[in-house]
Amino acid sequence: MRIRTLPTGNFFPSWCFAQWRHKCTWALLCCLSLSGAAQATEKLVLTTGVLAPYTTADHKGFLDQMIVAVFREAGLDAELQVFSTSTARTLLNANAGIDDGEAMRIAGLEKQYPNLVRVPETLIFNEFVAYTTQLKFATSDWKTLEPYVVSYIIGWKIFENNVRNAKEVTPVRDADQLFGLLANGRADVALYERWQGLERIRALGVKAQVLEPPLAKAEMFIYLNKKHEVLVPRVAQALARLKANGTYKRIFDATLTSLTK
Repeated sequence: MRIRTLPTGNFFPSWCFAQWRHKCTWALLCCLSLSGAAQATEKLVLTTGVLAPYTTADHKGFLDQMIVAVFREAGLDAELQVFSTSTARTLLNANAGIDDGEAMRIAGLEKQYPNLVRVPETLIFNEFVAYTTQLKFATSDWKTLEPYVVSYIIGWKIFENNVRNAKEVTPVRDADQLFGLLANGRADVALYERWQGLERIRALGVKAQVLEPPLAKAEMFIYLNKKHEVLVPRVAQALARLKANGTYKRIFDATLTSLTK
């Protein structure tokens, strides 16, 4: 019986193998290109529970404009959705990947929500300040509030944890009640965030002033769900560029600084 042995080496001629390899490479590049295009055109949905002046009905608030501008600078499409009555739910949705991220949150959330990744470039500093109608004094620390009747909104931990020895403390349910007490003289000092407070007193017609310096500051950041972790450096770099080229200042001044005039 004769046994036929196949030749060793490449079974296909070299020209055929080269052509096959070229076609496979072309197909792979096409797939990668399509995948990248899908990622680039996908609209990311970020959420927040923060209202005016950060978000407004006409979408011209600070966050309304900054989120769109930052992601556009990064070559991405994004929109901001506001859920004012369920701020805890927005975090749960972002952590679960139902939404793509959170627009403005304090550092450290990743410890409690492990599926959220913080964009390391600071979006803004929240400043927690004291409002008064008649009194004028430097709020250099929390102890300066001790001689006064102080009011703040229930659930604001920064105030609950630091205002312990005031003459009297009156917790309230919302900003309208907070500044109502101040306007009626039932509170000497109202504690709130700087820009939201300025917007509220303007809307309510309350003549109040911000005491300086801020009692506390907190860096606020954009968070993305971990499925978009690869985009985090890209978004951080885009935000840094907007700060460098003046776009950030323009939006900040138009939406926030304008409240002081």
